[in-house]
Amino acid sequence: MKSKYYVVLMIAVVVLFVAPLLLYPSAQFGGSDSSAEQAISDQGYKPWFSPLWEPPRGEIETLLFSLQAAIGSVVIGYFVGYERGKRAKNKEQKNIASTRDIETG
Repeated sequence: MKSKYYVVLMIAVVVLFVAPLLLYPSAQFGGSDSSAEQAISDQGYKPWFSPLWEPPRGEIETLLFSLQAAIGSVVIGYFVGYERGKRAKNKEQKNIASTRDIETG
């Protein structure tokens, strides 16, 4: 039963990703960064400061962003796993304590 649910869920996810590409093949799906930059520059905004270091190529910027995302995922995953392990350990200790109470009681 669970496997059917997951298959249906995966098909729905694929349809959600593919449908816009099939419905609007000539659309330009751009990111919000370039749109925001254009909207700000159209208003005559002048930056207060310049970056300390600018990557030489766009690929380096993408690499650094991906690395930042990976490090964040590892940190979040570690803490989620740590909390889950703590709960499992507490549950196991409660089960052991209740088993001892039943045996002695």
